[in-house]
Amino acid sequence: MEGYVLGPVRAEGDGGGRVPEGSKVAALFALLVTSPGCRCNRKEIAEALWEGVEDVGGRLDRAVADLRQRLGREAVPHSGKSGYCTLRVPAGSVDLLRFRDKVEQAEQAKGWDYKRKFELLGAALEEWNGEDEPLHGLAGAGFHLLREKLRAELMSAVYGRLDAAYRSMEVKWLREETEKWFERAPELPQIFRFYLLAHADLPESRRERLIKKWERSNGKADADVQSAIDQVRGDSRRPGGALLPPVPDQLPGGRRTPIGQDELIGDLFEAVCAEQDAGNLALVLISGMAGVGKTTVAESLAGRLRERFPDGVLRGELNGFADGDVRPAEPDEILDGFLAALPPYSTVTGTESKSAALRSALAHRSVLIVLDDALSAQQVLPLLPGDGTCAVIVTSRNDLLRLQSERRVLFRKMEPLSEADALEVLQEKVSAEDRAKHAVPFSKLVHLCGRLPLALVVVARLLEVGARPMRTLPALVREMEQELERTKLDALDLPEHELSVRAALNCSVRVLNEEARLLLWQLAVHPGPSASWEAVMDLGRAVGEGTRTDRALADLVAANLVERHGDRYGLHDLVRAFALLHVRPVPDGEYAEIEQATVQQVLEHQLHNVHACDRVLDPERTLPTGEPDAVTVTDPADLAEAMAFLDAEYTTVQRGIRLAISRSIERYAWLLPMVLVTYQWRRRLLVDAQRNLRCAAEVAEAVAGPLDCAMVYRVLAGTQWRSGEYNLAVSNLRRAVRLSEEDSSVEGRLSLARTLHRLGLTLRKQDDRAGAEEALGRALELCQEVSDRVLEAAVLNVLGAIHLDRGEHEQALRRCADALHVVQRTAERSVLADVLFTLAKVHLARSERDEALTLYRQAADIYHEQENWPNEDKVRMLFAHVLVSAGDTDAAVRELERVIVLRELMGGEGVGEVRELLEGLR
Repeated sequence: MEGYVLGPVRAEGDGGGRVPEGSKVAALFALLVTSPGCRCNRKEIAEALWEGVEDVGGRLDRAVADLRQRLGREAVPHSGKSGYCTLRVPAGSVDLLRFRDKVEQAEQAKGWDYKRKFELLGAALEEWNGEDEPLHGLAGAGFHLLREKLRAELMSAVYGRLDAAYRSMEVKWLREETEKWFERAPELPQIFRFYLLAHADLPESRRERLIKKWERSNGKADADVQSAIDQVRGDSRRPGGALLPPVPDQLPGGRRTPIGQDELIGDLFEAVCAEQDAGNLALVLISGMAGVGKTTVAESLAGRLRERFPDGVLRGELNGFADGDVRPAEPDEILDGFLAALPPYSTVTGTESKSAALRSALAHRSVLIVLDDALSAQQVLPLLPGDGTCAVIVTSRNDLLRLQSERRVLFRKMEPLSEADALEVLQEKVSAEDRAKHAVPFSKLVHLCGRLPLALVVVARLLEVGARPMRTLPALVREMEQELERTKLDALDLPEHELSVRAALNCSVRVLNEEARLLLWQLAVHPGPSASWEAVMDLGRAVGEGTRTDRALADLVAANLVERHGDRYGLHDLVRAFALLHVRPVPDGEYAEIEQATVQQVLEHQLHNVHACDRVLDPERTLPTGEPDAVTVTDPADLAEAMAFLDAEYTTVQRGIRLAISRSIERYAWLLPMVLVTYQWRRRLLVDAQRNLRCAAEVAEAVAGPLDCAMVYRVLAGTQWRSGEYNLAVSNLRRAVRLSEEDSSVEGRLSLARTLHRLGLTLRKQDDRAGAEEALGRALELCQEVSDRVLEAAVLNVLGAIHLDRGEHEQALRRCADALHVVQRTAERSVLADVLFTLAKVHLARSERDEALTLYRQAADIYHEQENWPNEDKVRMLFAHVLVSAGDTDAAVRELERVIVLRELMGGEGVGEVRELLEGLR
């Protein structure tokens, strides 16, 4: 396909079909191409193509069909019931999309590579069709607005290319291009700005007449135009013949180039240049945890900016987090050094007077200042210039919230490196042969260092100085993997080279107040990797009333000791290791007690919050969790909200289960696996579920009653059933039957009925239909006796499936109809879906395909609503095969596409098989 919308609208399909200019089909093509994702709903299409006309459904269908006929089914697929029309555009086949792609490439080019940006934007602008307007020939208000948006995109690219030409010194091109544009559109401020810059050699009288004429016609110059006027007038130049004082240049030399920080440095470079060009002070704040590489980035940025600041570079070492006995620098000390480097060399006294003198000295200068390792805003504020074209780069382990509230700040928080960049730091001086030979231990070291540059540099230095031969890398990995956190931190300590993760973190922690230190330690005791706001607040309750946990958390986030991602909070692995080993927030005599209280609070919070969600997923199961003990409990509004909560908490709860088991805290060691298992079934996390439940069964045998033990064995068997381990499942179910039979109460009979139902399901899988029917018969009597309709429907459904196995279609239909009648009298949706699924298979066996298709669709929709991925996958797969046999391949393709999504969500098993089926249908 080939299409054009940046001039007259036209297109041609691969089969030779053409979209004529000015037609409704051309308008539809243009609307789809200019819409997000090349996708538009029917209402939007109707309003754009038939403005003010009611009921255009038939016309719209004909236009879509006409476009499909001309461009092909691949380009314009059937929308089905989605209500959307979609255009599938091959890469590079439409002029507008080629233009946007090249503009995006230009925007992603390295910040200082203006030559590359100039070339890319030139290629993008070549897509525009001469003097023709975009969407030429299409009338209507909707297309008028679209046309204006496209013109705005064009001019943005034009301005971008003029700027790139100016910065990359494309002098001849810039002069010629601005002459053309100034003749065509002299009123546009950006055109006038670049025209002035390109013709800075105009005679003064002519230039001033030009400026006055432009301002009379277009009003007062904006900041960009005024900056260009000032530049060509030479307002910032020194008086001729003046003796120039020495220019300070206090940047240290020989700094290493930071790996993996090109984007950050380029982004900040652009931002500082933009502020400087606008005549504003640029104040940059780079924060991040200890060892993340802030100083290296700041000095690299300063090195790139140096040429833009002709009056010099000043540097102040604020020592906010220095090691040992070094105290933070006072503003007075730094001011003395700055004033000594800047004429008129003021000798005033007092911080306020010195600060004023610095602002005066910098008022007509363009100076870059680097303030490294700030502790607080109080250190920084007296050192800042006033308004003007200076720039300041501040680094700190704190976010300096007061500074951000009082001044306009270009704030960037640095994070640990990506895995690839971290590996590059570690292997920077390692031969290609050794990289390949030791790839596995290198990858593990990256993980163990938490991708933190300081830790990576320590390990790289160990290898560089020969302290460890390459062959000992596996041993180093084993040392750092030890449970004793001291081992990991010892390996990352090179005091003789002034490289120590432990020392760097200690400098961050020692300035914390008592409450922040306590919470940092509690978060280290928390199993991680992250916790919600409510979970963190609950930690404060473990140490008594009156604790301001919210303030302590804010302090830790601002100090970059706690990482915040969305609404979750966590510790970097190395911060966790340091806090567990070196932070002692309470006297030793109270340590064990408060640690136990913290662990108890973590597990209590997890148990009741997961249980609240599990009650939404499986309202039938009851567990002896008791009432919450001073913890905040979520109240999910619906199933989707419950599943989303568990998605976010899953890894943390898994670690909580391991913590409960390792510390032999029996209540949580068996209850936490039980409240989590329904979610694990629906997400097909069966390996985790089995491991948890095996431990839960051992603990329950020791501390729980017979019916609770029976429930654990029944749930373990259900997990094994889903894994195809039917022999193990039967063994555990027979154990659950025996335990249930010990209790003759209503609860005992219900437990026995549920166990026999599960046993019948499993025996059927083993082709023991007689044994299955016997178990299910007993289950049916019991659930009718205790009036459990949901279980009754589930048992009837399995009996129907057994009749189907034998080819007894009439009996199967009757059993399933009975099951459907019973379950429809309840609010239970999962069992309803199971019954509909079995009924679909029965009708299909009876050659009643239309009924089967309807039931398959209903069952799939319920499983989707319940977020039961394994069952939805199974139903949609069978549904697709039936659709193929019915000749509806488009619908089958949609079902298989959903199956692929589900299987990828569940780990990717079987995706290739489904892709092959899809290829055969397309």
